[in-house]
Amino acid sequence: MEKLKSTIVELGKEWEMMKEGDMLILFNETAPQELKDIAVIHNGSGVTEPVAAGDYMHLGDTSFEILFVGDVANETLRDLGHATFNFNGESHSDLPGTVCLEKKEIPELREGQEIIIKNS
Repeated sequence: MEKLKSTIVELGKEWEMMKEGDMLILFNETAPQELKDIAVIHNGSGVTEPVAAGDYMHLGDTSFEILFVGDVANETLRDLGHATFNFNGESHSDLPGTVCLEKKEIPELREGQEIIIKNS
């Protein structure tokens, strides 16, 4: 079941810097400009079901297992289309809006590409 399906509409001018740190900051189109600069902006309306460890995030042809979901990540995904995705292979984070995924290289992203989160 798809829990989030959206399309990338804008890549912030500094998003590559975040990628180099194995992070992807996702926001919907309502984000203020200063956050858009570091984020991947999408047109999704939020999650339809809570995201959980064991789900998968698909970025183009690459999938990543979700290992941890912070306490407020589902709330911010639902309300703002926002979460910080950390591709560090960790199963915990002290930051409540963080989603940790398996450690793999983040693929090149482009406008028009889909972002999908679904259960296994």
